[in-house]
Amino acid sequence: MPQPATRRTVLATGAGALALGCAGCAGKDAGSGTAPSEPASASPSASASPSASASRAGQETAGDGGQVLAGTRDIPEGGGKVFEKEKVVVTQPKKGVFKAFSAICTHQGCTVNAVADGTIDCPCHGSRFRITDGSVAHGPATRPLPARSVSVHGNSIHLG
Repeated sequence: MPQPATRRTVLATGAGALALGCAGCAGKDAGSGTAPSEPASASPSASASPSASASRAGQETAGDGGQVLAGTRDIPEGGGKVFEKEKVVVTQPKKGVFKAFSAICTHQGCTVNAVADGTIDCPCHGSRFRITDGSVAHGPATRPLPARSVSVHGNSIHLG
């Protein structure tokens, strides 16, 4: 006849399962102690084709720099836009300068949901990140949002 589980056995088993589950939660940069590289600036190129348009947003494009996220006019100056499906947020800190960051909060992995008053905001615990460089403006997050690469071709912003 099996013995009933003791409190110690139940707690030890639960703690072990929790530790294994949380091991997969950390991002690839977690605990590395290194800051992500400086976000790439993108500005409209005089030689880029003006035929690319915001109507192709979210579609793959051939040979012109990757997936089109939005038109340049879709990203407000001094603000930004979260692209939930792509897990990226694009900002325009000053006219014609576009930055992109991961939309995954470095605190506990929630997706940021808003860009307002110069910050990228996480709804889960209130972390805020600066639109200029992804650095932490308000915790509990302690690490900046990792930079993502974007480029501007004509009036379109491309991921990658």
